[in-house]
Amino acid sequence: MMSLLIMYLYFMIMFMYNNFNMIMYMMFQNIMFFSCIMFMLKISMMKNFFWVKLSLMFGIDKYSFGLIMLSMWIFGLSFLASLKVYKMKVYLKMFLMFIYLNFYSLVLCFCSMNMFMFYFFFEMSLILTMFLLMGWGFQPERIQASMYMLFYTLFGSLPLLFMMLYLYYMKNSMDFFYLINLFNTKNLFLFMFCLISFLIKLPMFMFHLWLPKAHVEAPISGSMILAGIMLKLGGYGIIRFMMMMPKNFYSYSFFIMMISIIGSIYLSLLCLRQIDMKMLVAYSSVVHMGMMLGGLMSMSMFGLIGGFYMMISHGLCSSGMFCLVNFLYERFSSRSILINKGMLNLFPSMTLWWFLICSSNMSFPPSLNLFSEIMLIISMLLWSNSLMILIMLICFFSSLYSLYIYSYTQHGKMNIFNMFSFKMNEVNEFLLIMLHWIPLNLIFLNLFIY
Repeated sequence: MMSLLIMYLYFMIMFMYNNFNMIMYMMFQNIMFFSCIMFMLKISMMKNFFWVKLSLMFGIDKYSFGLIMLSMWIFGLSFLASLKVYKMKVYLKMFLMFIYLNFYSLVLCFCSMNMFMFYFFFEMSLILTMFLLMGWGFQPERIQASMYMLFYTLFGSLPLLFMMLYLYYMKNSMDFFYLINLFNTKNLFLFMFCLISFLIKLPMFMFHLWLPKAHVEAPISGSMILAGIMLKLGGYGIIRFMMMMPKNFYSYSFFIMMISIIGSIYLSLLCLRQIDMKMLVAYSSVVHMGMMLGGLMSMSMFGLIGGFYMMISHGLCSSGMFCLVNFLYERFSSRSILINKGMLNLFPSMTLWWFLICSSNMSFPPSLNLFSEIMLIISMLLWSNSLMILIMLICFFSSLYSLYIYSYTQHGKMNIFNMFSFKMNEVNEFLLIMLHWIPLNLIFLNLFIY
């Protein structure tokens, strides 16, 4: 692991002081995919894989392993999606520096066994994503969106910092495993201080106002990283702290679960009123994360594994949806559903990928979304049978808005002005979508590794 990080740093420093051409730019992406495969093979050779300790403060277990793999994959795809930055030479070296620093911070956050290191890299990844949004966004409103993102997430994380300092004062340790054995008492204030930071990062309904603004103004690489990985920090933090405070989660799980489920229904209806495709995909992310949070609050093994699978599947599916929306935006300079109609007449091959990604978003078999939702639904119904009607509404409306964005963009009467900006699809675009869809629909072959 350390050798891979040193290799990344070496190539980044070389890039900062040399004028690399297109081959070297693509080599960064190939290194990311190659390291992803090598990391997966190395872990798969270990027999009793529960916790791989890398140092005193860093280690890997089965949950952080899956999210590190997802990070490597999404960051590799973000290079392929950001070729426009290379072609236009928009501060390319600085762009790559922020991308790689963001990758390091996310990987080290997922590997952290110490609470302070977890918090440090947790906030570092947020600030680097904000720089991506401010520097390579499209509209002047990106400043307002980045401020929303900064104030919501940074001020929401301050209670988490106070809680960690209090725990260090009381227990004289910030190690996750040490606190699992000692910190098992009910304390509402510590619980709320811990939880509010992760609910904003997730985000849960009522804490989600920063997410649509950030997605609309972010570049394609920023949207892929934000939807594919950054939102998973909230779920990962809840899983980690759930092991430290099980009594608190048992006591207040009903309140959190009801807010997340009712909020998912409300936001599903809100998706059907959107005409901006990026806003629709952003709100659908909040719906999926609300479903995941409801499964985690059931405090069962089915809910835990289903929530983890939902994080992996949503990272791939949501990133693919943003890529498809970006393909249309680059050609027609609009994300409006009212303008981007009849794409079946212009891009029949891309319509197939629109159907595959949208069907995966609505949990069509054999996508990982289906298996994760089955586990989450079973865990919530075992917790309370009275949730059945609410869960049915979430599943119905989730399918409805996926069909809505597909049917409105691919069918209907084509806008005649779109003919003047017509441009054929490129091979790298098909490759980008294929690399989202294949792992999303083939992970079920090795589903029971957890």
